[in-house]
Amino acid sequence: MNIYIITIFPDMFESVFKETIIKRAQEKGKVSIETIDLRKFTHDAHRTTDDYPYGGGAGMIMKPEPIYEAMDYIKSKDDDIYTVLFTPQGKIFNQKKAHELKHKKSLAFICGRYEGFDERVRYLADEEMSIGKFILSGGEIAAMVVVDSVVRLIPGVLGNEESLKEETFENGLIEYPQYTRPRVYRGMEVPDVLLSGNHQKIREWRQQKSIEKTLNTEVENG
Repeated sequence: MNIYIITIFPDMFESVFKETIIKRAQEKGKVSIETIDLRKFTHDAHRTTDDYPYGGGAGMIMKPEPIYEAMDYIKSKDDDIYTVLFTPQGKIFNQKKAHELKHKKSLAFICGRYEGFDERVRYLADEEMSIGKFILSGGEIAAMVVVDSVVRLIPGVLGNEESLKEETFENGLIEYPQYTRPRVYRGMEVPDVLLSGNHQKIREWRQQKSIEKTLNTEVENG
């Protein structure tokens, strides 16, 4: 998979994409990630990517020309791009969407800043996406979240593919509680069933706890 990220802050991604799973995925050749500095596609001395909105109003709006030219650059080297634009009104990203995106040959993420995009930028997107109903300073953190979630699903990225099947949201449930050594810590004990060696009872306990955690979370979140 090829991933392209259009941003005015490419350095934000350096440490995130050079660690853990995403680093290993790149080393294995499972994914190629290119952060694209939007300012390289400007044509003025100040490398301007934003301007005042027509009609007045607070804040600055991201200009269409640099973003279109950045996408032209991507398309000149890759002819099968699925483009995602991060916007407040976009579809909420979830695990189902992560599985959909993992099948794409190439992904391009457009990260906004300021008060949003010139409306014409929307024509570049195959999909508008949001990671939640809250405000971020820009789309960069959202891009990091989506990339991390998608890359780990690509076959061959994780060492143990079976671990994906029991993760939270994979079967519609939140994952069951997990414990490791020591058996007792500050008065808190590991449940006896996990020490019983009875795999059927352990599976039943885990299933029940997953259901309980899911229901409790749904109640808390309304």
